Amino acid sequence: MKQYTIPVLMFAIGFSLTSALTTTVRGQGQPNSAAKPLSSDDLIKNALSAAPAGIAKGAAVMAPGATAAAPMIELRKGSNGWTCLPDDPSTPANDPMCMDKNAMAWAEAWMSKKTPQIPGVGLGYMLQGGSTADNDDPFAKQPKTGGRWIIEPPHLMLFGTKIDPTAYSSTPDTTQPWIMWKGTPYEHLMVPVQ
Repeated sequence: MKQYTIPVLMFAIGFSLTSALTTTVRGQGQPNSAAKPLSSDDLIKNALSAAPAGIAKGAAVMAPGATAAAPMIELRKGSNGWTCLPDDPSTPANDPMCMDKNAMAWAEAWMSKKTPQIPGVGLGYMLQGGSTADNDDPFAKQPKTGGRWIIEPPHLMLFGTKIDPTAYSSTPDTTQPWIMWKGTPYEHLMVPVQ
């Protein structure tokens, strides 16, 4: 397997290849309680489930290294400029994602706490849904005291474009598009697809 030093969105929160290989893919909102090891094939299948079939077919699949600071590991080469990532077991939902190159550049900026400088709109898919600790704080790893995880429906994400706050709310109403992390350099539009 080829190694890369690309920082990626999901892995800042402590997701490591070791944990990925000793966990199972969960259903949305269910805790990760099983201990069945996942093979590389299982991780690839989970990662690719985030995108439409036409994108998944040619997408690269990356998994985290042995530690949060370790290089990413390429589980599958890609041919279409998209990168898919498997579920993050530190969250309560099955949340694999696939991102185009601009969205990945956005993710790298977020991971390094730098302002994203992407040349155009970035697009990401999370067709299994996902979960977020806080819709206001891009670096929250747990909900605020007394708060709950936001359980997201299957959705796509738009990065690197000006979002009109009069057209979209920052309240995470998961039945319609909403702004995540409004007013921060990492704000993006969450668009439910079901």
